[in-house]
Amino acid sequence: MRVSISPIHVGNLKFLILDCPSDATLPAYLPILEENHVTDLVRICEGSPYDPKPLNDIGIRVHDDMKFADGTAPGKDIIARWLELNDEVFFNSPDKDRCIAVHCISGIGRAPVLVTISLIEGGMDPLDAIAYIRKARRGALNRIQIAFIDG
Repeated sequence: MRVSISPIHVGNLKFLILDCPSDATLPAYLPILEENHVTDLVRICEGSPYDPKPLNDIGIRVHDDMKFADGTAPGKDIIARWLELNDEVFFNSPDKDRCIAVHCISGIGRAPVLVTISLIEGGMDPLDAIAYIRKARRGALNRIQIAFIDG
């Protein structure tokens, strides 16, 4: 079973950008999430495409409170929640080998936007962050999202 996962590791920041699992494909993701020390998974897509219990069973917290419309950029409240999670996972924990997984439907729009915001907050130039994400995740970020990031 093929899974689409792109690791993004810059300094203390460690993310996995994924496409959306289903109940049928989630078992293929679980060992990869464990190997990468994922502690939190952010689901940005509408609805609940899969049962989070297998993730909870291996100690991964699932967040469903950062959803925004496909093809768009997040609002200030979503960005604030995302950055709070980043602080908690990467900077307020003694364990420095933690990772956040994030997905939308295909993993090329909303999920990369949030990770790009994290890279910029971490000190990366916006255009460098866009290029970094696009190199790691082909086809990531549309025109509207790039204008938001670079604006």
